Amino acid sequence: MTETQRKIGFAVCLVTIVLALLDLQIVSAATVPIVRDLDPAHGIDKIPWLASAYALASAAMLPLYGKLCDVFGPKRVFTAAIATFLLGSALCGAARSMDQLIAARALQGLGGGGLMSITMVVIAHLRGPEDRGGSDRGTNTGGLVAGGAMAIGPWIGGLLADHANWRWIFYVNLPIGLAVLVTAAFALHLPEHHVRRPLDYLGAGLAAAFSSALLLMTDWGGKKYAWTSPEILALALTTAATLALFLWRQVRAPEPVLPLSLFRVRELRLGFAVQAILGGAMMCAIYYVLVYLQVARGIASSSAGLYLVPLAVGLAAAGLITGPLTARGWSARTFTLSGTATAALAFALLATTIGPHTSLWLIRGELLLAGAGFGQLVGQLILLVQDSAPRHQLGVATTAIRFFQTLGNALGTAVFGSALARLYAAHGPGGDITALARLTGAARTDGIHAFVDATQVVFWGGAGLMALAALLALRLPKAGDTKGTATPPRETEPVPA
Repeated sequence: MTETQRKIGFAVCLVTIVLALLDLQIVSAATVPIVRDLDPAHGIDKIPWLASAYALASAAMLPLYGKLCDVFGPKRVFTAAIATFLLGSALCGAARSMDQLIAARALQGLGGGGLMSITMVVIAHLRGPEDRGGSDRGTNTGGLVAGGAMAIGPWIGGLLADHANWRWIFYVNLPIGLAVLVTAAFALHLPEHHVRRPLDYLGAGLAAAFSSALLLMTDWGGKKYAWTSPEILALALTTAATLALFLWRQVRAPEPVLPLSLFRVRELRLGFAVQAILGGAMMCAIYYVLVYLQVARGIASSSAGLYLVPLAVGLAAAGLITGPLTARGWSARTFTLSGTATAALAFALLATTIGPHTSLWLIRGELLLAGAGFGQLVGQLILLVQDSAPRHQLGVATTAIRFFQTLGNALGTAVFGSALARLYAAHGPGGDITALARLTGAARTDGIHAFVDATQVVFWGGAGLMALAALLALRLPKAGDTKGTATPPRETEPVPA
């Protein structure tokens, strides 16, 4: 593959990542006009499924996508995922009811999960010899673009919802996606082989059942149902049972979708763990800062999204310096330690300074610092996993790190949300946070202070998570230290298509 083709391939991958993550976040800011248009009487009850249908379908397909890449080759799976995503986008834009939109969102999510995970596999195959074992512009940039898209997605959704028909949130994907599809067909020339191996469909089904049950439990727990309700307890039991069955299947399957042998490689098991923690911490920074701005400061949702721009700037700035720092001898271990420490400091500052009248510029600065920490992690962790994985398992290793991030997102949102609600219920007036909007006078002042106190605890929890990630990063081998690494030589392994 020529250098020009590689550059075109990288550009295609970056656009694809933006499409995938924008559609995961963008709908949250347009729910009101969607409900007003499709079902003003009862649509409000179905709003959670607009995001959940996409997230569930995306997470359910992640383990299988990795194996499909290793068996059929990433290019074929990549183009199939884009086509599925575009079909789902078209059906979303044409939906005439909430039920149709939710079903189309699920189809879109089936493709969207592949867009994010398979794209990182494609980037790994596009890497040139000068990128191996060192600075990788593609993977770092891909991770940073993903973080930036996650941060600005709600703002773009609000912009389109305010100044255009909500259907353009989905229709805008079509010309961009078709251009990506055509360019990928002609510009991506990846090494191919035609070895066919059986697919573990049972294992993929169990992984889908486990992730779906876990996401539903964390999404509904403490909101739609009490944590001790029969519905949540049944989901918890289902989560535990399907996880046990999945692990049992992975031990016995001839071609498992998530080979447990990957966890014998120190870099992989630590990379997966840190990525899961990062997923929970990023959701904490993004979601609960937005909640604070809207609840405690009275900022509209579309305007609150603009406060995430400094987070995206921090992500980009960190990405720009990873290359020069790598050339100066910084390793993935160094970046992971520095990134987790920086993010932990940002959370600690948020926890100690946030209040009913905190300077909004101070909050922007703290989000900028958090972005600088996250930016040192999002690309480097993927690079660490890809460089440590056996070449013939590159697909499953890359999609696995995305899978663990998804689980971290779900668990982090649930744990922090439950802590916030319980702390406010214990000390705030009105019983729950939703009552704040109805309070006036001294009661509202007391409620705002109780909410801020609870939010401080949430951010201390984020700091604790990043401190734990830093401790795990200390266990990563130093440059040149191969003790405890079980990765076989990659040069002797076949390269999938």
